[in-house]
Amino acid sequence: MPFYLRSGKRLPRRDTEIMIQFRRPPLLLFDETEEQIEPNRLVLHIQPDEGIEIRMKAKHPGPAMELNTVKLDFSYKQFGETGAATGYERLLYDSMVGDSTLFHRADMVEEAWRIATPIVDVWASLPARDFPNYSAGSWGPAAADALIQRDGRHWWLPS
Repeated sequence: MPFYLRSGKRLPRRDTEIMIQFRRPPLLLFDETEEQIEPNRLVLHIQPDEGIEIRMKAKHPGPAMELNTVKLDFSYKQFGETGAATGYERLLYDSMVGDSTLFHRADMVEEAWRIATPIVDVWASLPARDFPNYSAGSWGPAAADALIQRDGRHWWLPS
Protein backbone atom coordinates (compact mmCIF):
# COMPACT_ATOMS: atom_id res chain seq x y z
CA MET A 1 0.00 0.00 0.00
CA PRO A 2 1.61 3.26 -1.06
CA PHE A 3 1.94 5.94 1.60
CA TYR A 4 2.73 9.55 0.64
CA LEU A 5 3.58 12.38 3.01
CA ARG A 6 3.83 16.04 2.06
CA SER A 7 5.24 18.38 4.65
CA GLY A 8 6.97 21.71 4.57
CA LYS A 9 7.23 25.25 5.75
CA ARG A 10 5.64 28.09 3.79
CA LEU A 11 3.08 25.95 1.92
CA PRO A 12 -0.01 27.87 0.73
CA ARG A 13 -2.09 26.73 3.70
CA ARG A 14 -1.40 25.50 7.18
CA ASP A 15 -3.32 22.22 7.27
CA THR A 16 -2.82 18.84 8.80
CA GLU A 17 -4.94 16.19 7.10
CA ILE A 18 -4.87 12.47 6.52
CA MET A 19 -6.54 11.39 3.29
CA ILE A 20 -7.27 7.71 2.78
CA GLN A 21 -8.14 6.88 -0.80
CA PHE A 22 -9.94 3.59 -1.28
CA ARG A 23 -9.40 1.30 -4.24
CA ARG A 24 -11.85 1.52 -7.06
CA PRO A 25 -14.27 -1.42 -6.94
CA PRO A 26 -13.52 -4.22 -9.43
CA LEU A 27 -17.09 -4.05 -10.77
CA LEU A 28 -18.35 -0.61 -11.75
CA LEU A 29 -22.14 -0.36 -11.65
CA PHE A 30 -22.13 2.77 -13.80
CA ASP A 31 -20.48 1.50 -17.00
CA GLU A 32 -22.62 3.73 -19.20
CA THR A 33 -21.26 6.95 -17.79
CA GLU A 34 -18.67 8.94 -19.71
CA GLU A 35 -17.32 10.35 -16.48
CA GLN A 36 -14.19 9.03 -14.77
CA ILE A 37 -15.31 7.89 -11.34
CA GLU A 38 -13.01 9.10 -8.61
CA PRO A 39 -12.27 6.67 -5.78
CA ASN A 40 -14.03 7.10 -2.43
CA ARG A 41 -12.02 9.07 0.11
CA LEU A 42 -11.95 9.39 3.87
CA VAL A 43 -10.39 12.65 5.04
CA LEU A 44 -9.40 13.21 8.65
CA HIS A 45 -8.97 16.92 9.33
CA ILE A 46 -6.50 17.29 12.20
CA GLN A 47 -5.66 21.03 12.25
CA PRO A 48 -6.80 23.77 12.18
CA ASP A 49 -10.43 22.61 11.81
CA GLU A 50 -10.90 19.15 13.32
CA GLY A 51 -13.39 16.88 11.62
CA ILE A 52 -14.03 13.87 9.41
CA GLU A 53 -15.22 13.83 5.81
CA ILE A 54 -16.22 11.03 3.44
CA ARG A 55 -16.43 11.74 -0.30
CA MET A 56 -18.04 9.31 -2.70
CA LYS A 57 -19.91 9.22 -6.00
CA ALA A 58 -23.65 8.52 -5.96
CA LYS A 59 -26.19 8.20 -8.74
CA HIS A 60 -28.67 11.04 -8.87
CA PRO A 61 -32.20 9.60 -8.44
CA GLY A 62 -34.04 9.12 -11.70
CA PRO A 63 -33.66 7.34 -15.04
CA ALA A 64 -30.64 9.36 -16.27
CA MET A 65 -27.14 8.13 -15.51
CA GLU A 66 -26.02 11.23 -13.63
CA LEU A 67 -23.37 10.89 -10.93
CA ASN A 68 -22.70 13.45 -8.23
CA THR A 69 -20.02 13.71 -5.58
CA VAL A 70 -21.58 13.28 -2.14
CA LYS A 71 -19.76 14.70 0.85
CA LEU A 72 -20.61 13.41 4.33
CA ASP A 73 -19.02 15.91 6.66
CA PHE A 74 -18.57 16.30 10.41
CA SER A 75 -16.74 19.26 11.86
CA TYR A 76 -16.32 20.42 15.43
CA LYS A 77 -17.30 23.87 14.13
CA GLN A 78 -20.87 22.53 14.16
CA PHE A 79 -20.74 22.87 17.95
CA GLY A 80 -19.97 26.59 17.68
CA GLU A 81 -16.97 28.73 16.98
CA THR A 82 -13.89 28.16 19.07
CA GLY A 83 -10.59 29.93 18.76
CA ALA A 84 -8.18 28.00 16.55
CA ALA A 85 -5.34 26.74 18.71
CA THR A 86 -1.92 26.08 17.27
CA GLY A 87 0.38 23.43 18.66
CA TYR A 88 2.40 26.18 20.32
CA GLU A 89 -0.65 27.54 22.12
CA ARG A 90 -1.36 24.06 23.43
CA LEU A 91 2.22 23.67 24.68
CA LEU A 92 2.19 27.07 26.36
CA TYR A 93 -1.11 26.28 28.07
CA ASP A 94 0.15 22.86 29.21
CA SER A 95 3.29 24.43 30.65
CA MET A 96 1.21 27.00 32.55
CA VAL A 97 -0.99 24.31 34.13
CA GLY A 98 1.95 21.99 34.84
CA ASP A 99 1.06 19.24 32.35
CA SER A 100 4.35 17.82 31.00
CA THR A 101 2.77 15.05 28.89
CA LEU A 102 3.78 16.62 25.56
CA PHE A 103 7.28 17.64 26.69
CA HIS A 104 10.49 15.65 26.35
CA ARG A 105 12.74 15.00 29.30
CA ALA A 106 16.19 16.62 29.29
CA ASP A 107 17.98 13.27 28.83
CA MET A 108 15.84 12.53 25.74
CA VAL A 109 16.71 15.90 24.21
CA GLU A 110 20.43 15.43 24.90
CA GLU A 111 20.37 11.96 23.31
CA ALA A 112 18.56 13.28 20.24
CA TRP A 113 21.21 15.98 19.80
CA ARG A 114 23.98 13.41 20.29
CA ILE A 115 22.55 11.43 17.37
CA ALA A 116 21.63 14.41 15.18
CA THR A 117 24.78 16.54 15.58
CA PRO A 118 27.03 14.38 13.33
CA ILE A 119 24.35 14.46 10.65
CA VAL A 120 24.01 18.25 10.89
CA ASP A 121 27.81 18.57 10.72
CA VAL A 122 27.99 16.51 7.50
CA TRP A 123 25.18 18.56 5.95
CA ALA A 124 27.05 21.76 6.85
CA SER A 125 30.30 20.54 5.27
CA LEU A 126 28.78 19.15 2.04
CA PRO A 127 26.49 21.42 0.04
CA ALA A 128 23.28 19.73 -1.05
CA ARG A 129 23.19 18.55 -4.65
CA ASP A 130 19.89 18.50 -6.51
CA PHE A 131 18.02 19.53 -3.38
CA PRO A 132 14.33 19.73 -4.34
CA ASN A 133 13.65 23.20 -2.93
CA TYR A 134 10.42 25.06 -3.67
CA SER A 135 9.08 28.60 -3.72
CA ALA A 136 7.30 29.94 -0.65
CA GLY A 137 3.54 29.73 -1.08
CA SER A 138 3.66 26.77 -3.49
CA TRP A 139 2.64 23.17 -2.79
CA GLY A 140 6.22 21.95 -2.96
CA PRO A 141 8.90 21.05 -5.48
CA ALA A 142 8.23 19.64 -8.92
CA ALA A 143 10.11 16.50 -7.80
CA ALA A 144 7.25 15.75 -5.35
CA ASP A 145 4.72 15.92 -8.19
CA ALA A 146 6.89 13.69 -10.38
CA LEU A 147 7.28 11.16 -7.56
CA ILE A 148 3.58 10.62 -7.05
CA GLN A 149 2.73 10.81 -10.78
CA ARG A 150 5.07 7.88 -11.46
CA ASP A 151 2.52 5.76 -9.59
CA GLY A 152 -0.39 7.23 -11.55
CA ARG A 153 -1.58 9.34 -8.62
CA HIS A 154 -1.86 13.02 -7.75
CA TRP A 155 -1.70 15.07 -4.58
CA TRP A 156 -4.85 15.75 -2.60
CA LEU A 157 -5.24 19.49 -2.12
CA PRO A 158 -6.91 20.47 1.16
CA SER A 159 -10.36 21.98 0.70
